[in-house]
Amino acid sequence: MPYDDSPPPTRRARPLSVAAALAAVCLTAAGCGGGPEADGAGAASPRPGADAASSTAPTPTGKQPEPSGTASPSDSGSAKPLPKGPLTGRTVVIDPGHNPRNRDHTREINEKVDIGTGRKECDTTGTSTDDGYAEARFTLDVSHRLRTLLEAEGARVRLTHDADRPFGPCIDERARIGNEAKADAVVSVHADGSAVGNRGFHVILPAGVKGGGADTSKIVKSSADLGARIAGHFVRTTGSAPSNYIGGNTGLDTRNDLGGLNLSTVPKVFVECGNMRDPKDAALLTSASWRQKAAQGLADGITSYLKG
Repeated sequence: MPYDDSPPPTRRARPLSVAAALAAVCLTAAGCGGGPEADGAGAASPRPGADAASSTAPTPTGKQPEPSGTASPSDSGSAKPLPKGPLTGRTVVIDPGHNPRNRDHTREINEKVDIGTGRKECDTTGTSTDDGYAEARFTLDVSHRLRTLLEAEGARVRLTHDADRPFGPCIDERARIGNEAKADAVVSVHADGSAVGNRGFHVILPAGVKGGGADTSKIVKSSADLGARIAGHFVRTTGSAPSNYIGGNTGLDTRNDLGGLNLSTVPKVFVECGNMRDPKDAALLTSASWRQKAAQGLADGITSYLKG
């Protein structure tokens, strides 16, 4: 959940091209209606990385083990070269929302940073399910899975963090990491914390913003394309429906108040994979097999964008 910023502004009409792109993918999807309610629901079977990072599934007591796979967050990490694939030569930055240790550093994360058009808190703790499965754990798990899938396609992948620092990074630094990497695409992974009954995923796109150090004019169109492709593939791969409470059932939402988007100079979107506070969505988000499908949907959307 992108708590780095204040509640959403008044919704704006979505660009017709974005809605059309999502609709085109949904026509081939396993339905854009209601999402699955059982563990393992969804059309696609696991692909590379299906067993990765599964140790972060919640325990019966609701306490979460530490995430596995604590490799360096900097780059595609292993000593062996990446395989040649359709994404060879491409750079993708994955931004796992929040940090599991933020809760121990409330003073630091409450310090405000410049987001170009104003000042916002460095970061926040994120949300959790009623059973205590933290958003920060979820985002790391999905990000690890996504990294494995993209590396299998030949992409050079960088994470903004890997729970390897006391807190953060702050929202301005998260944007800077993608910019300095000259990333071809940046995806910030989140889960929402809305009311019970609010279900489904949505992809947040950058609005046209110009002021101070923020200028999204060069990335609005490309980010919208990236977001529409991710939304379409996410529907098809996970079986989850677009949000029933944000985005007018398109799965797309445009915002001008998120520092991570405002400060980006490369194509970037946020993905709210579901609502942790709704029991039915929470059952999906705490399922290792569903998280693999979520990572696959994200990977397929990114790959479609980069190959397009």
